[in-house]
Amino acid sequence: MLEPGNNDELPPIPGKRYFTIGEVSDLCGVKAHVLRYWEQEFPQLKPVKRRGNRRYYQRQDVLIIRQIRGLLYADGFTIGGARQKLTGDEARSDTSQSQQIIKQVRVELEDILRLLRR
Repeated sequence: MLEPGNNDELPPIPGKRYFTIGEVSDLCGVKAHVLRYWEQEFPQLKPVKRRGNRRYYQRQDVLIIRQIRGLLYADGFTIGGARQKLTGDEARSDTSQSQQIIKQVRVELEDILRLLRR
C-alpha cells in the first residue's frame, strides 16, 4: 500500500493533467528506463501514448508508480510479489489513492493559504 512514510522524501504532485516520463521520473525518484520496464510488468500502468510514441502519465499513474516504488524499495517485495499485492489490493487501492489525493490537495491548499496570508 502507499503509505506516507514510504514517499515523504518525494516532491508533491503538481495539479496537471498529464506528465512526461521525465517529470514522472523526478516526481517518483525512479529513472525513465525503470518506468518503461514497470509498464511491461504491471498491467495497471497504462500511460497515454501520443505521436512519436511519447508517454503521458496521469495523476493516477504517478500514484501507482509511487505505490510500486514503495513496495519494491521500502517493503522489499519482488516484482512478482508487488504485482500480486497490487492486483489483490485494487479495491483497497482506490481508497488509498483517494486518501493520497486528498492529502495532496490539502498540502497544496495550505501552501496557497500561506501565500495569501503574506
